[in-house]
Amino acid sequence: MNDIDKFYQDNLQQFGSTAKGVGWKNDEAQRVRFSQLFKLVTSKKTFSINDLGCGVADFVDFLTAEKANFIYRGYDMMPEMIQRAKAKFVGNELVLLQIISNITEISQADYTIASGIFNIRLATSDEVWLRHILDTITIMNSRSSLGFAFNILSIYSDPEFRKAELYYADPLYLFDFCKRTFTRNVALLHDYGQYDFTIIVRK
Repeated sequence: MNDIDKFYQDNLQQFGSTAKGVGWKNDEAQRVRFSQLFKLVTSKKTFSINDLGCGVADFVDFLTAEKANFIYRGYDMMPEMIQRAKAKFVGNELVLLQIISNITEISQADYTIASGIFNIRLATSDEVWLRHILDTITIMNSRSSLGFAFNILSIYSDPEFRKAELYYADPLYLFDFCKRTFTRNVALLHDYGQYDFTIIVRK
């Protein structure tokens, strides 16, 4: 188990299958991020959606509350996360959950989201972590027919509250990268009162 896996494992054991257990401050903090990511979805018909780093698949509860018509595919590298998620959705044929060791294992879907997976970098250098982010969103793009979205901590966070083990990204750089690399239809959301931003890429 690497250090990042251990961070999430410790949280899960301490707080259980809750928003805090998957690294968020509380349920409301998680819901705010989900509501931004959900802006990606424009389809009024049934859509398929990949959730990369799904944790215990709380996004399913959000989609259900929104009365969305969805086929959900949740992926995580931590077996315990997937086990707990499966326990929540036993018998639900619209919720597919899979342990992966590499992002390339995810299936094609209409949409792909990633919430919070780029925040914890621990001792990894800025350069290496940024390369990881760019590689990951490139694969997210290739697996998404209609678009993808992700969130990440912002360099506009108050300096006195930043933590060394977290990664703070330049929203303008990532917006430009997505705009130049993937499609002209890119939205940068940085107006929801949190220390992170959300990028939405539509095809």
